[in-house]
Amino acid sequence: MSAAAAVPYHPPRMATVGEVDLCYDAFGDPDAPLMLLIMGLGFQLIHWPEDFCRQLAAEGFRVVRFDNRDAGRSTHLPGRRYTLEDMADDAVGLLDALGVDSAHIVGASLGGMIAQTMAIRHPRRVRSLASLMSTTGRRGKGRTSLRVFRYALARPPRTEEEAIERRVRVFSLIGSTGFDQDLDELRRVSAIAFERDPDARDGRRRQHRAVRAAPDRTEALRMLTVATVVIHGTEDLLCHPSGGQATAEAIPGARLELIAGMGHDLPRGAWPQLLRAIASNAQSAGQP
Repeated sequence: MSAAAAVPYHPPRMATVGEVDLCYDAFGDPDAPLMLLIMGLGFQLIHWPEDFCRQLAAEGFRVVRFDNRDAGRSTHLPGRRYTLEDMADDAVGLLDALGVDSAHIVGASLGGMIAQTMAIRHPRRVRSLASLMSTTGRRGKGRTSLRVFRYALARPPRTEEEAIERRVRVFSLIGSTGFDQDLDELRRVSAIAFERDPDARDGRRRQHRAVRAAPDRTEALRMLTVATVVIHGTEDLLCHPSGGQATAEAIPGARLELIAGMGHDLPRGAWPQLLRAIASNAQSAGQP
């Protein structure tokens, strides 16, 4: 049995954080340093692949993934407006609920923006920072290809089958071109996501409103002192690689890791590079 296969899994639980309840699960030794994974716009904890989480945990971490507000099984907030700062405070509140003073923070896409905001607002709570396929909020950086917008205008899926096939079409565009796509796994996870949150579109719109209202974080990022790795795919159409480059340029000492052929997803073929970059950055935290 591989080390990753032997990693224990801790089933989903709910944590009350201020006005919201957050759904989370965990992998690995409860006494190991905590690594918090934050997913992107409209995505859920299950979009961090289970095997990926197990392999991260096998590097010596307790890996926790969770549903952001307005996603999955966490609290949905119809009619409400909130900010990236609110979402970052949710993540810090989850650390409080877990009894953890600080953690290694890994965020993808919107999750990367939340992770950056955590490091800005709560620097003592962030032991290391990994920002994946994200950007600083600076105008003109990390722009979305016009080809992607037609999917945002499509009517919402009414059935599980429609939700699955729409996800397949979306990732045929924004997914990696340099790595194989596992369509069976994509369909399987999309079915679970629809079952967990059949009305995801409304929550996704409110999350998107928070992104659009967020200020440029560039100058605040220049004040960070946390060990940081910025990871971006060269073929990302949803968030142009200029977003990752701008992030790495803004954060002092940040390392930029560009993955050739990766789009706006986590293809298994890129996992060795992703896992090595995230784990080595976390393990270096605190070293001169």
